[in-house]
Amino acid sequence: MDIPRESAIRKRRIRRLIYLVVGLLAIGSVSLGLSRLKPAAPSVDKATVWVDTVKRGPMLLQVRGLGSLVPEEILWIPATTDGRVVRRFILAGTLVKADTVIMELANPEQEQATLDAEWQLKAAEAQHKSLKAQLDSQLLDQKAAAATVQSDYTEANLNAEKDAELAKLGLGAELNAKVTRAKSEALATRNEIEKQRLAVSAASVKAQLDAQQARVEQLRALYELKKAQLDSLRVRAGADGVLQELSVEVGQRVTAGTILAKVVQPAKLKAQLKIPETQAKDVQIGQSASIDTRNGVIPGHVMRVDPAVQNGTVTVDVKLDGPLPKGARPDLSVEGTIELENLADVVYVGRPAFGQPNSTVGIFKLDEDGKGASRVQVKLGRASVNSVEILGGLQPGDKVVLSDMSAWDAFNRVRLE
Repeated sequence: MDIPRESAIRKRRIRRLIYLVVGLLAIGSVSLGLSRLKPAAPSVDKATVWVDTVKRGPMLLQVRGLGSLVPEEILWIPATTDGRVVRRFILAGTLVKADTVIMELANPEQEQATLDAEWQLKAAEAQHKSLKAQLDSQLLDQKAAAATVQSDYTEANLNAEKDAELAKLGLGAELNAKVTRAKSEALATRNEIEKQRLAVSAASVKAQLDAQQARVEQLRALYELKKAQLDSLRVRAGADGVLQELSVEVGQRVTAGTILAKVVQPAKLKAQLKIPETQAKDVQIGQSASIDTRNGVIPGHVMRVDPAVQNGTVTVDVKLDGPLPKGARPDLSVEGTIELENLADVVYVGRPAFGQPNSTVGIFKLDEDGKGASRVQVKLGRASVNSVEILGGLQPGDKVVLSDMSAWDAFNRVRLE
């Protein structure tokens, strides 16, 4: 048999080894080239994205917030005395007048106190009448005594004048004239004293009657208070409007000051909006606003801005300047828009679904042919409800994608199909 030569075998081995090395180098080169290739741009359905055009011109700065209609004035009806609810005559939502009785309370102690106050007043009035009669009688006696002294004085004075004339004519003794004159002077002094005593007695009578009358008025005021408290057990609305809330049930005991009900005037409503804290810094009193009730839009203006922040929002009260649409009532959910400022000439675009005011974000800008879009860095300025100011990165006429493109954050370019 033939035996192959050793040199031929060796050559074949070397040739195979060369082929293997070349193959490995080729595979490595291809792999390296493929790894350096950029990934193909993903395709996006053009009908599913929101495209807007950058514009230049006036832009209205607005903020928007949700809220509800609330009454401008709320009448809280408290219990003026302790009691127990024995009856409710109407339910929440009923139209009421000022004298409409809402509920009735019971308080036996209050009824007894009112009765006691009434009898005390009657007793004081009777005592006043009795004292007046007694003092009037004493004053009449004093007047009678004064009148007697006045009569005696007049008579004595006449006698003194008569005796003086007789003595001057020599028809009477001069001593008699002196005696009658002295008696007249004594009665004159007594008459003055009686007049003063009568005046003092009249003043004393008035003072005693005034004191008793003050006592009567004090007891009358107490009786009126007790009577008013007893009458308040029949709880009335106190104003025309709608009974919005009943806070107690039949059989419940309440103390003075407990809120029993709430009455509102449905024709006098305001909008109370919750504005995000970051947007409320520019809201000022007097700014124009519009309130959407889902059944019409009502113009208004800002009347109050709450200085406190609650749960990341600021409460803004809007006074309604137009008529209320049908169905408007307290606690109705509304949406309000407040106009902050009218910017005269700015570059702006529709507000994107991402990015905050005064920040830089990546936005896909469409190519001229509209078949693709590349990511560009855009500097945003002031933002409104539906638009945002462009400070850099875009020019008027550029078309950009405003939809949420977070699913393509790993790509700087997409194809629109």
